[in-house]
Amino acid sequence: METAIGKPAAAPDKMSRKTYEQELYKLHVELVKLQEWAKATGAKICVLFEGRDGAGKGGVIKAITERVSPRVFRVVALPPPSDREKSQMYAQRYVPHLPAAGEIVIFDRSWYNRAGVERVMGFCTDKQARRFLETIGSMEKTIIDSGILLIKYWLEVSQEEQTRRIEQRISDPRKIWKLSPMDLKSYNRWYDYSRARDEMFAMSDTEWAPWHVVQSDDKKRTRLNVITHLLSKVPYEPPKREPIKLPKRQKPKGYTEPPYARHRVPEVF
Repeated sequence: METAIGKPAAAPDKMSRKTYEQELYKLHVELVKLQEWAKATGAKICVLFEGRDGAGKGGVIKAITERVSPRVFRVVALPPPSDREKSQMYAQRYVPHLPAAGEIVIFDRSWYNRAGVERVMGFCTDKQARRFLETIGSMEKTIIDSGILLIKYWLEVSQEEQTRRIEQRISDPRKIWKLSPMDLKSYNRWYDYSRARDEMFAMSDTEWAPWHVVQSDDKKRTRLNVITHLLSKVPYEPPKREPIKLPKRQKPKGYTEPPYARHRVPEVF
């Protein structure tokens, strides 16, 4: 339950790992059905994930994609633009990554970088950011008119939880790769990001491409809620499949396994 952006109500009881995995299993089954439906119908689906640093975008995306085909569910996480890309129309470098028939493309940050991190950190001017926000609605309308289903998520984390997660990245050697110099520079600009987010919502929360806000302090519930909502936004139907029967193996006809003793991986465990 949420009372305002960035201000969650009292947290519910912690969800057990067993309950989480049981619910995630059921959602993974539905995601496979969605995948097969997209392949069969040629559907084109584009999902954007935006949010504050440490809001859990990567974990949500991993939960969506860990049991489906990367040939259908493609994750796009673009690096900083090259000098050539900086000279292009701003959204131009994102266009080649939009889905073709039978694809579900997930943007781990998107063209909304211009309205968020680029604006707050001074990589573009306020004038450039506002110009982007004035025109992005018509671009997204064009994307939708081309037959792409566009779904936009904003993950919002509280100040306290963001601090906890970033401190965890500093102390855990498995997570240090998640912490960039930009994260540290932007950490103390919480309210600059809040103002940028508010203007982004005001100018790009359109009837045809609304923003869906997710309070993400509870990682397990966030992942389950986002996947459930995503499935609800797509009118998929599982395609009919013939029963599968495993065929018999061929007979060896004198074949014997050779002793592959060289270059064997040591059995340390």
